[in-house]
Amino acid sequence: MPNPWSIRPVAYIFWNRKKQFLLDHDTDASWTMFAVESGQFAYRIGEREGEAGFGDIVVCPPGIAFHRRTITPLSFHFIKFDWEEQPSPEEAELRSGRWTIKDADRLLSTYRYLKEIGSGIRQEPGHGRMKHMVEDLWRQLEMERSRAASEADSEAGEPDPDMQEARRWLQEHAFEPFAMRELSDALGISPVQLTRRFRAAYRSTPSDFTTGLRLGRACRLLEETSLPLDRIAQQCGYENGFYLSRVFTSKLGMTPSAHRKLHRV
Repeated sequence: MPNPWSIRPVAYIFWNRKKQFLLDHDTDASWTMFAVESGQFAYRIGEREGEAGFGDIVVCPPGIAFHRRTITPLSFHFIKFDWEEQPSPEEAELRSGRWTIKDADRLLSTYRYLKEIGSGIRQEPGHGRMKHMVEDLWRQLEMERSRAASEADSEAGEPDPDMQEARRWLQEHAFEPFAMRELSDALGISPVQLTRRFRAAYRSTPSDFTTGLRLGRACRLLEETSLPLDRIAQQCGYENGFYLSRVFTSKLGMTPSAHRKLHRV
């Protein structure tokens, strides 16, 4: 799986103390993000609704009406973007709605850089810098959400039997092609429920857990054998060496060949 947080910036505007929105709702062809720096607003995205203030980031998928209403004058970063790798419907559902970042110092630093970069994101170096800062926002969100899941898991004790079974199933099937729907159907739950419950139990999505198992085996085969990349890919559950190379480089920050060279004397 390619880097799940890799995005393509489309547009950026910083609105300072906006008293009201021109439209009470809008639908966009790209993902949209409202990152609040000060003030409050009410929102509704599908069945999700609530209020957002400083530290909150509200994300709306494409093709869904984003209803919003200012409560107090609102300063916020409006960002339009697309994912480099289209998320599954289940993962898209998890990425939408309101997210909250508690590390205020880190968040304000990111906001400062976003304003410095400004709207000049259609050419370099602005495009690359904006991409980096928006992806950094997503990583902050994921880190804090994972930490919260970890704390909840510590309080809750052992994962429930269904998730323990899901983990065993993934370990047994990780090195062969399969569809995640097979697992959710076997457990009698929806793919969205599987993703949410597995993330809460193990601080990882089923897809990321599987990728970790596959890359672990790929690393061992690169280090301990002279097998060509296509053969290694087949033994790790990937279709071919090209796709394994993409996943490996995205997740581990180096190519398979560089990893093999690093571990050869």
